[in-house]
Amino acid sequence: MKKVLLTVSIMVVFIGSLLAQESPTTPRATRVQISQGPEIALAGGYLTVIRWTVNNPGGGPVHYGVVHYGTDPKDLSQTAKNPIRLNPSHSSTVFRVHLYDLPPKTTYYYKVESLDANGKSDGVTSPVNKFTTQ
Repeated sequence: MKKVLLTVSIMVVFIGSLLAQESPTTPRATRVQISQGPEIALAGGYLTVIRWTVNNPGGGPVHYGVVHYGTDPKDLSQTAKNPIRLNPSHSSTVFRVHLYDLPPKTTYYYKVESLDANGKSDGVTSPVNKFTTQ
């Protein structure tokens, strides 16, 4: 009985370690492009969500959507970032970045980009856009 329990315990640890491993890298796209957005997906009282879609950038499984924003279009010094895991079987990736606690009735300017897990740009940056909080 002890031998069976030991064997089962070892199998659980081994299977758990396999599941915890990151998915393999996928081929990098020759050119990453924004195919939709960026757009304001939600503009609530305490939360604004900016969403955009790119062709799958490839590389490692972890990427970040980054929004550079501010109240002056020439000073986008505030930054928000959210992680995402790429799905290598999908041809596109949807990024969503959350901005919290923005003052109401304020116009913000922003641009978006995506980075790999090491902070290297995927090579795409949007033009500057704007939105006004509620």
